[in-house]
Amino acid sequence: MKQKVIQIRMKEYERLEELTEMQVNLVNRAIESAGNAYAPYSGYHVGAAVLLANGKIVTGNNQENAAYPSGLCAERVAIFYAGSQYPDVPVSSIAIAAIRDGTIQEEPVSPCGGCRQVLCEKEFLGATPIEVILYGNRRIQVIQQATDLLPLPFILRKGD
Repeated sequence: MKQKVIQIRMKEYERLEELTEMQVNLVNRAIESAGNAYAPYSGYHVGAAVLLANGKIVTGNNQENAAYPSGLCAERVAIFYAGSQYPDVPVSSIAIAAIRDGTIQEEPVSPCGGCRQVLCEKEFLGATPIEVILYGNRRIQVIQQATDLLPLPFILRKGD
């Protein structure tokens, strides 16, 4: 038997001003998008902003539905929109932020398992790391690649 250890590296910041201009722009777009989420059942408004390799930014937010689980998370809305409008353009970065009761969350919000899987597949298909920025008012976490959030993703490769 072999025992292996999986580790990730993450940068943590206390203030938005510590990030690059592009990262700040993405976070602000994610916050703006969270404000437009349709979340009448949970009251938890999540926004995502995706930077594409061509410089375009697309956003998404969670969309709930009374016929649960027919809704969709912000990250998947943004990633699927990017894939629909720019099918051959890799994703470079994604920022995620959440609002509850009209207030941006103090702690960063991280993607659910389904969104992590979608991010990993998009990263695999684009053959480039996707930086993940998790925003909270108290701290910001920056993960260098999506597979760090899901180190053992389910990926079908040709020939599998």
